[in-house]
Amino acid sequence: MLQWIISNIWTIIICAVLIGIVAAIIISMVRKKRKGKSMVCNCGSCGSCPMSGSCHKP
Repeated sequence: MLQWIISNIWTIIICAVLIGIVAAIIISMVRKKRKGKSMVCNCGSCGSCPMSGSCHKP
């Protein structure tokens, strides 16, 4: 078992890093959703955006 881990250590490290990145993205999306911010609109000038009626409900 230890030999298998040693021979695949870089694959394990890369997978762990990718899982961490995906988890950080999901946590960020959940936090934005809880604050009521849109996950689509990041431009700051929503008046000229054709999706402004969809992402900012009155």
